Amino acid sequence: MAKSGKSSASRIAVWGILLLLVAGLAGFGSGGLGGNIQTVGSVGDTPITVQEYQRGLQQELDFETRRRQQPVSMQTALQEGLDIRVRERLAASTALTEEARVMSLSVGDAEVLRQLQQVPAFQGPSGTFDRDTYEFALERSNLRPADFEDDLRKTAARELLQQAVTGGLTLNKSYAETLYGYLGQRRSFRWAELNADLLASPNAAPTDTQLQAFYDENGTQFETPEVRKISYAWLTPDMLVDDITPNEDELLALYEERSGEFNQPERRMVERLGFADADAAAAAKAAIDAGETSYDDLVTERGLTLEDVDQGEVSRDDLDGPIADAVFALTEPGITDPVETSLGPALYRVNAVLEAQETSFEEVRDDLVAEAAEDQARRAVLDKLTEVEDLLAGGATLEELGTDTELEFGQIEFSKEEQEGIAGYDNFREEALLLREGDFPEARELSDGGIFAARLDEVVPPALPPLADIRDDVAAAWDAAETKRRLSELGENLKAQLDAGTAMEALGLVGRTETDRGRTDFIEGTPPALLVTAFDLEKASDTALIPTDDGAILVELLDISPADLTADQAQNFLTQLSQQGSAGLAADVFELYGQAVQARHGLSLDQVAINAVNASMR
Repeated sequence: MAKSGKSSASRIAVWGILLLLVAGLAGFGSGGLGGNIQTVGSVGDTPITVQEYQRGLQQELDFETRRRQQPVSMQTALQEGLDIRVRERLAASTALTEEARVMSLSVGDAEVLRQLQQVPAFQGPSGTFDRDTYEFALERSNLRPADFEDDLRKTAARELLQQAVTGGLTLNKSYAETLYGYLGQRRSFRWAELNADLLASPNAAPTDTQLQAFYDENGTQFETPEVRKISYAWLTPDMLVDDITPNEDELLALYEERSGEFNQPERRMVERLGFADADAAAAAKAAIDAGETSYDDLVTERGLTLEDVDQGEVSRDDLDGPIADAVFALTEPGITDPVETSLGPALYRVNAVLEAQETSFEEVRDDLVAEAAEDQARRAVLDKLTEVEDLLAGGATLEELGTDTELEFGQIEFSKEEQEGIAGYDNFREEALLLREGDFPEARELSDGGIFAARLDEVVPPALPPLADIRDDVAAAWDAAETKRRLSELGENLKAQLDAGTAMEALGLVGRTETDRGRTDFIEGTPPALLVTAFDLEKASDTALIPTDDGAILVELLDISPADLTADQAQNFLTQLSQQGSAGLAADVFELYGQAVQARHGLSLDQVAINAVNASMR
């Protein structure tokens, strides 16, 4: 049974091993909870261990940090329910492990050993599996070999189970062909914009009765937005940075830390083309010098691309002695004589000569001062976070924070349109919309490293101003609506004439022709509804009137070109879609299977243990 799922299981299991190693090396083992809590739950008789849950949380935090390109705290993870996502994922995999256990599905020691031998992290200097290297890597990860191998055995069993459930599931060929037939269809059509210039006369001035009626019927569009009166206290790095003066030792340390950026040796941008022997390399160089061929031609003849031979930007220290001597002997772009390398003779082409760069401490001192001050300011603000949390928990008001701490107190009449000051931060805007009267102010972080706490004082609901106060706005809106109404009537009349066979130009319209347009094309200056409507029309000569913000668009379908399923592009699409669709089908089936398995065996969670692990991660 192990053999039948060998290929798929081994590939996925190896990746699983590497992920476990990465997570483990982050330092999260089963310690830190006093050793009293071993599991956070179970599915049937298979436990979900503390170590698995910790690793899962750390992986989720690392993933979100990379995705958002800023640190994600455990507090944020709990607020956003990332811990729930981790537990759901662990419950699903544990359910499959329990199912495999009940079915007595497993792999033998030989298969476990084979998979261990394929992991580069467990290989010694000889390039083969080394027991000492393996045990040392696990020791650094706070893992025992027996536990690790048991995890590996369970993972392989789950993969065998997945292969048994989803193996052979493929998408029906007609599905991909139907979808490409829809997406690949092309259409040609003509269209003309109807605007106020086509009207015989401008709109008459509205009467008081017309304005009042329009005001009564469309009052919501003139309402003032909801205003949330909010008090807040905040502190940002910019508020502190002017009072921070980094000392010289800190600046020198920062300069040394970034010396590779400020001081760079002479460099070359090079390409390397290897040859079988010295004679072939010499012949190639002679042919280039004689103008019989070129370096690019030689690359192409070898079935390579310039990306394949590109060595990037190198310094003398990046190259072996003889290679460095040949490459750096060129003071301008050119090709070296054949050079003997560890991989055989080669020709190096120098594409650019980059002079050495030396930037003294004095030249960048001002920049370093600003950078160090900003960094210290951010750290100083974050150091205040715990103090602010304690003060708020002790009953301090926001006004007191503004007088007794470095935080500044302020008030804002916040609406969704507000963007000034603290309202320019997405973090504050999200919090402002969630606040309720009577809520206890809590310290929050801002995207630039600042902190704030906010209190909702009052909600002013949307209100409709009296007509007299907004008469000009109502008159302008009435005029726009009246223009649109008249253009709609004109459009219906023109459409009827177009349907009767009259050409657009004969109707006084400026028509534009679009040829072989696809569904996802972009037509500048037009709303998306134009293409959508053109593809909704059933046959050539069909017409449609499309309302727009300023008037309407009249469109006439000229031709429908079906998708060419025999084209290379179509075949590539069909192949990829079939593969992706089959994978999606298999994933959906396996997800449903996993839910059924979990329901059958039963999931139990220990909330006390979960809370303890969450607290240990803060």
